[in-house]
Amino acid sequence: MDHLDELENRSVYIIRESYHQFKNLAALWSVGKDSTTLVWLCRKAFFGRIPFPVIHIDTGRKFRQMYEFRDKCVRNWGLKLVVARNEKALAAGVNPKVNKLDCCTQLKTQALKDCIARHGFDALLLGIRRDEHGIRAKERYFSPRNQQFQWNYEDQPAELWDQYTSRADEETHIRVHPLLHWREIDIWRYIQREGLEVNPLYFSHNGKRYRSLGCETCCEPIVSNAATVDDIVAELLTTRDAERAGRAQDKEDAYTMQKLRSLGYM
Repeated sequence: MDHLDELENRSVYIIRESYHQFKNLAALWSVGKDSTTLVWLCRKAFFGRIPFPVIHIDTGRKFRQMYEFRDKCVRNWGLKLVVARNEKALAAGVNPKVNKLDCCTQLKTQALKDCIARHGFDALLLGIRRDEHGIRAKERYFSPRNQQFQWNYEDQPAELWDQYTSRADEETHIRVHPLLHWREIDIWRYIQREGLEVNPLYFSHNGKRYRSLGCETCCEPIVSNAATVDDIVAELLTTRDAERAGRAQDKEDAYTMQKLRSLGYM
C-alpha cells in the first residue's frame, strides 16, 4: 500500500463513519479539485452510488465552466444535487465591490445556513485541507458549529489515535473534513492516478490558469504553462507561491479568513 492508498483509506473510513454516525448527512461540493476528489472518494466508499445529497452553494457569480462541469458530473455520477442560493441577497445586489466580507457571509454562509435549516442536515462533509490556509490548519476532522452557526477556533476537541469527537454541546451541525490530512500535491497525484476529470479552468490557456477556484469576481489566474495534470504536479514541486494567492479574501490578511470561518464560512 503506497502513500495515496493510505490517504484514501483514512478518508474513506471517515466518510463511512460519518454516514454511520449521522442521520442526515450531506457533502459540500464547490466543483473545485478538492471537493470533486471528496465526491469521488464518497463514490468509492459506497461502491459508486452516494447515499446522501451533495450541496453546491451557488453565489450566482461562479465561472460558466464550473456550472457546466457540475451538471456533467451530476449526470454521469447520478448525484443527488441540492443547490443553495440566497435569493434575497442576490436580489438586493449584494456584491464584493461593496463589501467582500458581507458578500461571502450573505451569499455563502447564509445560503448554507438556510439550506441546513430547510433540509435538516446534522452533518456536512467538506473538502478542506490543513495545508491550504493557516486558519484551516486549526480545524479537526469532526468540527462542531454552535446554534449561532459559529466555529470556536480557540476551543477545538482533541483528536488522538483516530479517536474523534463527533458531538458537542449546543451544536447545530457537525462539519467533517475527510481530506484534512492531504496536501495540494497529494490531491493532484491522486487525480493523476485515478484519471479523475477536473474543471478545465485548472489548465493553462494563453499562459495562465487558475490554481484555486471560487467566484469569478474574486479569483485571478496565475502565470503558468501547465496544460495537463502531469504538468501541474511538476509545477507544484518547484513553486513557492501560496495556493490561494489568487483568492480575494486571502489577500486581505489571516484575520479576515479567520473571521469568515468563525462566522461559518467554508
